[in-house]
Amino acid sequence: MPFAGYEMPLLYEGVIPEHRAVRGDAGVFDVSHMGELELEGPAAEGYLQARLSNDVSRLGDGEAQYTLLTNEGGGIIDDLIVYRLGRARYLLIVNAANRAGDFEWLASGAPRGCDVRDVSDGYALLAVQGPRSLERLGLAPRPAFSFEMGRIDSIEVLVSRTGYTGETGVELACMPDDAVALWDAILARGVVPCGLGARDTLRLEVCYPLHGNDIGPGWDAISSGLRFACALETEFTGVETLREVAARGPARRLVAFRMVEQAIPRQGMAIAGGGEVTSGSLSPMLGVGIGLGHVPVALSAPGSALTIDVRGRMRRGEVTVKPIYNPKEGRGRERVVP
Repeated sequence: MPFAGYEMPLLYEGVIPEHRAVRGDAGVFDVSHMGELELEGPAAEGYLQARLSNDVSRLGDGEAQYTLLTNEGGGIIDDLIVYRLGRARYLLIVNAANRAGDFEWLASGAPRGCDVRDVSDGYALLAVQGPRSLERLGLAPRPAFSFEMGRIDSIEVLVSRTGYTGETGVELACMPDDAVALWDAILARGVVPCGLGARDTLRLEVCYPLHGNDIGPGWDAISSGLRFACALETEFTGVETLREVAARGPARRLVAFRMVEQAIPRQGMAIAGGGEVTSGSLSPMLGVGIGLGHVPVALSAPGSALTIDVRGRMRRGEVTVKPIYNPKEGRGRERVVP
C-alpha cells in the first residue's frame, strides 16, 4: 500500500500471526521510509535544546531520547528520537510523512555553527522486535535507548535499543545497498517478516501514539499525555504554553480505552459527550476492541464509561490505564485471537 511516498507491505502471512510472532518470539519490520536528519557543529546541542521538548543536555555519546518537535502553541510538529553521535553531532529519526517539514523547520532557524542535513537517502532501517529478538540476532542485552556500531554477519549496522511495539528489540540502521542482505540474514535466523498492519496493532496495545492520528500540531503535548517527554524547566519553542496547560490542567485528554460491548472502534468515530476516536482496532492479544481517543477531562479518568458511535450503533467502552496490554505482565494470561 502507498505510505509517505513509498510502497509499504501491509502484511505478509497476516496481521494476527505477525502480531503474535512479535509478542511471543521475534518479528522484523522494514521501516526504511523513516526520515533521518543530522545536525552538526558547535551550536548543534544548544539549538536542539531550544527546539526539542526533552532535555538534550542529559544525553551522552551512544545514548538516545524520545522527544517532540513543538510549535509556538505547544503543538506537536513531530515526535522523534534524537541520538547523540558525538559531542557536536546528532541524528534525528523522524516520521516519514514529516521528513520534509521537519527539515525545513529546523534548517530555516539554524544558527551559525549548526549544519542541518537531510541524510535519509543514506540509511535503510530494519526493526527487529520481540522477547527473543536479541537472542535471534546474537546480540548482548543493552539499556533501552542506547546504541552502538555492530555487525550482523558481515554487515555493519548501527544497533539501537529502540522500537515501536513495547517489546524488547532493536532498530538496525545500515547502508541502503546492504538492506536486502541484512533482511535475508535476519530472516535466516528465524525472525518473522511483519507489515504495517501488525506494527499498528502492536503499538496500539501499548498506547504508543501515532503522529497524524493521535497527536499533531493542533494538540498540545500535555493534553496528549506526553508530559514525560517535556522538560518544562528548560526553554524550547512552546514551553510557556505547555507550562500554563500543566499548571491549570488540560481541558481534554488523550485516553486509552477498551470496549465493554463487542465492537471494533475506528478512527473518526464519535464518543458521546464531545470526544473522538483517534485510533482503534481489535487487540489480537486481548480479543476485544481497543483504542485511543480525545475526550473532555471529565471523561478521562480510568474506569470512566464511554459510549462510542460504531457505524450508527452506540456501544459501551471504558477508559483504561496505559498500556492497555502490558507484554511483560500479560504474557501467558492473554485471550489470544485465533
